[in-house]
Amino acid sequence: MMWFLGLVVAAYAALCAYLFVVQRSMIYYPTPESGHSTAEDLRIESEDGVLQVWRVGEHPENAVLYFGGNAEDVAGNIDVFADYFAGHSVYLANYRGYGASSGTPSEQGILRDAERLFDVVSDRHRQVTVIGRSLGSGVAVHLGTSRDVARLVLVTPYDSLARVAAGRFPIFPVSLLIRDRFDSLNLAALIDTPTLVLAAEYDEVIPIHHARNLAERIRRDLLEFVVIDGAGHNTIGEFDEYRDALVRFVRPDENQI
Repeated sequence: MMWFLGLVVAAYAALCAYLFVVQRSMIYYPTPESGHSTAEDLRIESEDGVLQVWRVGEHPENAVLYFGGNAEDVAGNIDVFADYFAGHSVYLANYRGYGASSGTPSEQGILRDAERLFDVVSDRHRQVTVIGRSLGSGVAVHLGTSRDVARLVLVTPYDSLARVAAGRFPIFPVSLLIRDRFDSLNLAALIDTPTLVLAAEYDEVIPIHHARNLAERIRRDLLEFVVIDGAGHNTIGEFDEYRDALVRFVRPDENQI
């Protein structure tokens, strides 16, 4: 019996070690470089290499800076966002290791790059709205508490990656193992800009209670919380309510397109 228990403990420890080693490959799924016929392909130098950012629109006043999901080719949003955010220059960031951006993704590196990108964009425009989807919501929250963001949009967000992972792997001590935590919950109360949270009713990747937890920490007078009924994590963008909420929030002084 003791021999069997020892074997179980050893197997459990080996699985914990395996999860610790491979965790970043379970968080980040870098997309290959892609092209686009109308957007400008910017290459911005960072302290660790070069970041690829797509830009569409030439509007000196207002800009939108977008950070996507962990397996998203952000170029797929170029035409959609050019339509949604007329009157804005739209920048879509490729994380390090994604597209033509150099480097390997990690929380520390991605957040450092995001600050660099925001500073470049804010030097060119009077107001910058930041949109983060899924993984990118944590990046957006970080910028919302460290930079002068005009408006903040969080699409299918989480409270922290550690909490999401704990729900996926309840038998493992995730809080001790995870390195890239993206702990938006601890930062949420520091957000001091108008914030739109767009949650999917049937989010199968980041269950909606994570978005609700996050929203509860954001100041009531700054928060708009919208649940897209019937939407899933990867289908939320197909709903008219998603489009309408984005356009209304990002372009509050204009008629909807």
